[in-house]
Formats: sequence, C-alpha cells, structure tokens
Amino acid sequence: MTLPEPRLQLPQLLGPSWNFGDLIEIFRFGYEHWAIYVGKGYVVHLAPPSEVAGAGLSSSMSITADRAIVKKELLSVVAGGDKYRVNNKHDDKYEPLPPKKIVQKAEKMVGKEVPYSVTSQNCEHFVNGLRYEVSRSDQVYHSPVDRGWAPAVGWQAGCTMS
Repeated sequence: MTLPEPRLQLPQLLGPSWNFGDLIEIFRFGYEHWAIYVGKGYVVHLAPPSEVAGAGLSSSMSITADRAIVKKELLSVVAGGDKYRVNNKHDDKYEPLPPKKIVQKAEKMVGKEVPYSVTSQNCEHFVNGLRYEVSRSDQVYHSPVDRGWAPAVGWQAGCTMS
C-alpha cells in the first residue's frame, strides 16, 4: 500500500529535533494519545477498529473497545487539530532501543489487530513496549506493587521480538 506524501516539508511539519522512534504525545480532551514517529511525517499508533481517520479517538469506542488496529498514518491526520510534541519522558531511566529497530518493530505491527484495554494494553503501553521493551502507561493508576515497569507480555511481547 502506498501512503500519500505529507503536504508540508518535514522540517515545517516536525521541526529539527524529531528522530525516528520518538514517542509522540498527542493532547486529547482529558487524556493523551501516543504514537511512534517512523519518518516522512508518519506515525504508528493503536486505534479502535471503528475509528474514522481524523476523528481523533475522542469517541467512547476508544474506551470500551477490546481490540485495536495498529495503523500507520500521517501525524497531521492522527492529531487533527490537537496539539502534540515529542515526549521521550523515560529516556533518562531506560535506554531506548536503536531508532532503526524501533521503527522496524513498529512497521512490522502495522495492520495487525491486537487486544486492547484502556487500563492494561493501551496506546501508551504499546509505544513504550516498542521504544523500551517494557509496557507502561503513566495515565493509568497502578497499585503500589504494579507501579514499576512491567515486562512486555502478549501482543506487547510481539512488539519487542526481532
């Protein structure tokens, strides 16, 4: 499948500090959506199967869905009118995989339908699994025992295999 080229030049769209494999935090109303930057203005992210392109995961389906599809889309489409930024917030605690490996793993997942849970297998778990080989969402409350990084399991482990 050939994806359309972005309308803007890469430096205009993303800025000079963006790198392959960066975590992209997209600010939705009441929560953040997460994606991985894979180049040429594209990101890989989890989306409910019912999501309409550009709808921005704002529907209640993203909360109640138990499956998600890994999609590769233009960041401008995924973000819509929402603000976004690079946020590799755990790089100081955990060494990220090499950018090429992060992108390869993300690309390998595109088109796959995977289990989804807003509390245990959401978009933030997904991108952290790709970048750090661990699964965690800081948006989800964890018990004191579960506040540390959890090893990748299930589809998350599939994201981390070479």
